[in-house]
Amino acid sequence: MLENFDIRFIDIIDIILFALMLYYLYRLIRGTMAMQIFMGIAIIYMIWKITEWADMKLMSEVLGSFLGVGVILLLIVFQQEIRQFLLVLGSKKFTPRAILSDFKFFNKPTDNKLDLDAIVSALKNLSVKKHGALIIIKRNQNLDFLRQKGDKTDILINEPIIESIFNKTSPLHDGAIIIEGNRIVATRVIIPIDPDVKLNKKFGLRHHAAASATKITDALALVVSEETGDISFFKNGKQVEFKNLDDLKQKLSMELGVEPKR
Repeated sequence: MLENFDIRFIDIIDIILFALMLYYLYRLIRGTMAMQIFMGIAIIYMIWKITEWADMKLMSEVLGSFLGVGVILLLIVFQQEIRQFLLVLGSKKFTPRAILSDFKFFNKPTDNKLDLDAIVSALKNLSVKKHGALIIIKRNQNLDFLRQKGDKTDILINEPIIESIFNKTSPLHDGAIIIEGNRIVATRVIIPIDPDVKLNKKFGLRHHAAASATKITDALALVVSEETGDISFFKNGKQVEFKNLDDLKQKLSMELGVEPKR
């Protein structure tokens, strides 16, 4: 039996590429409603195969017809995820090092845990002073295509730094900052506004930029309104309500898997 089993080198490459595609798709849809829909379609596919094997002609034909238009259904249901996937694909540097860095077991452990306390404290002070701010926090997806729209930096996060960047007299206060790990990696970032974003009329350009950034990526966004001093939290293109700053810190902690220091 093994003598007839002939595997070519190109077959191995084919399997690896398919596995990578599934991995990136999983990263895009995990934790979303799309993941549940995808699992539902996978279950229907398995049932279809079972009915074919059992020669259940009626069920097999019905399920086969349903899955026959599966590609169109997937394009409709997963249009947002496909869009995100293409954005990541277009911004990705496909070098062996870049690809391997996406897998945690190839990365060196670091102590760059996000300082949530510094961020929330800075937001509180900016809110009191009514200094507008927009903070984008990276999660899993690559944000290089956004970083390129600003000034590259490498600054360790602390409360005074964030406040000084968004001070009205600072040349860096316009646009967003992007945070990766515990470092500010870009300032004065211009976020492209998604025309499909629909927010309350009370929200300004910063809020629309925050919603747009979190709609096309899995990043989180924090906004301080320059008009009211109100703090807003955005995820998946929508505003996330919170009761107070402690509640906000708790929500950020859960989303990012980081425990506050105090």
